[in-house]
Amino acid sequence: MTYYVGSGPYCYAHSLTMVLGDTAPPPAVVEVLTGSPFGFQLLGGGLPLFDPYGWDPEQGLDAVVSLLGVACERTAGGTAEEAGERLRAASARGPVLVGPVDMGLLLHQPGTPTNESGADHYVVVLGVDDGTVLFHDPHGHPYATLPLPDFLAAWEAETVEYADAPYVLRTGFVRERRVAPEEALRRSLPDARRWLAGRDDRPVPPGTLGGAAGLAALAARADAGLDAETRGFMAHFAVRLGARRLADAAHCLESLGLSDAAALATEQSRLIGGLQHPLVTGDDHTLAEGLRRLAPSYERLRTALASPGRTREAPECQRVGGVSGSGAS
Repeated sequence: MTYYVGSGPYCYAHSLTMVLGDTAPPPAVVEVLTGSPFGFQLLGGGLPLFDPYGWDPEQGLDAVVSLLGVACERTAGGTAEEAGERLRAASARGPVLVGPVDMGLLLHQPGTPTNESGADHYVVVLGVDDGTVLFHDPHGHPYATLPLPDFLAAWEAETVEYADAPYVLRTGFVRERRVAPEEALRRSLPDARRWLAGRDDRPVPPGTLGGAAGLAALAARADAGLDAETRGFMAHFAVRLGARRLADAAHCLESLGLSDAAALATEQSRLIGGLQHPLVTGDDHTLAEGLRRLAPSYERLRTALASPGRTREAPECQRVGGVSGSGAS
């Protein structure tokens, strides 16, 4: 099997990898440990996201930090002035994982500000000096800079729906115990099964649909002619992220010897990737058919993970060079 390597909107996975440094597993492993590949949700009945019902990146980051045996300090809130001072002090001690921030207000990125504010993003702040924030933006901008007031405006994350407070940062990352990537992945499987089953213990906006029900509703909208806003969101962001997540999940599952589950995740990734062309060309009939083919696959993956079935011993070269290495994917 040929695994995908390339760019993708993995902002929080890349940001966490940066702050953990040489001890971090690859971003692909980080992403899978967040639980993001294991579901679909039609948020508020309108926004299609290839991640589980009730999931968001903040929950994902908390999960992966715990699974990797790492502790950190998460702080949030306060006034803009207080947040700026908190950021200045924290970054003087080491890199700081900052987010969510409003991507449409990050003025170093071409085309900003935009009226599409609310798109979430994460960055790593390296320092605050003379009123300028120095940071690594995993969206292709190492050593980016912004005036502190502009950075604070994006960091307030006022229109990021899942943000429970403004000015969220994580700092003081300490490894409390050594956890191999394979061990972390195996420990994450019960949560993956719970996400795939459709957890009901997380708040969601009214009208949100998960899993097969959400995909059926989205397919019905495609049958009627998908609106331009949803088409653009899926074509520019949701499809490539969803396909990437499941491709990485397949790689991780295969590295654990879970061949049946890996094959299902690969099939899901191919189905999602196959939505890109009909989205761009406006072939809504093919789009709807693809969504309907995808709908039952999440339950099939849950069943495969609940009853692993066919497994194999991962080859030594994969155990060393696959999920257990460090650095960028």
